[in-house]
Amino acid sequence: MTMRASEIKRETKETMVDVSIHLDGEGVGKIDTGVGFFDHMLDLLAKHSLIDIAVAAKGDTHIDDHHTVEDVGICLGKAIDKALGDKHGINRFGHSAAPMDEALADVAVDISGRGFLVFNVSFPSDSVGAYDVQLTEEFLRAFCTNAGITLHVNVPYGTNVHHITEAIFKGVARALYHAVLVVSRKIGVPSTKGVI
Repeated sequence: MTMRASEIKRETKETMVDVSIHLDGEGVGKIDTGVGFFDHMLDLLAKHSLIDIAVAAKGDTHIDDHHTVEDVGICLGKAIDKALGDKHGINRFGHSAAPMDEALADVAVDISGRGFLVFNVSFPSDSVGAYDVQLTEEFLRAFCTNAGITLHVNVPYGTNVHHITEAIFKGVARALYHAVLVVSRKIGVPSTKGVI
C-alpha cells in the first residue's frame, strides 16, 4: 500500500501554518500552535485517531486565536484530503460515541467529497481558560470544508465545557479512525458514482 501521508503549508498576513500527517501512523502528535488548550485537543485528535499529526503554527494571537485555529483547520483538512488520494478501498464512514465524565459526544463522519458540518452543541460557558469555545466549531467547519468530509457532531448532554470539548475531539478522532481505514474486502472507490 502506498504511504498515505502529506504536508500542507499556508502563509497569510495573519498566520504561518505547517501541517504534516501520516494516516497509518501511531497517533503521535507534535503540536505547537501557540494556543495551549487547542494544542491539547489536537494531541487528543492524533492519539485517538492513530493519525500522526505535526502542526507548527504562528498567528496573530495578540488579536485573538481565531485566525490561527481556523487556518490550522484549513491546513489539516487539505492534508487529510491529499493523503487520502483517490480514496480507493477506504471504509468511508465512521461513527463514535465518546463519553468524557458527564459529557457525551456523538460523532458521525462521511468522507463524501462534500464538506459539511452539523454542530449541535450547547456550551454552558464561553471559554475554557483563555480558549474561546466557539473556535471548536470554526476549526471543524474549516477542516470539513477543506477535507471534503461531512461531519455531524451532537452533544446531547454535558455541563463542563472542558469535558464537552474533549469529548468532541475524541469522538471526531475515533470516527475518523474508522472512516480512513483501508478495508481489504472493499474494491475501488466506495461510491455508486465511482468517484468521491
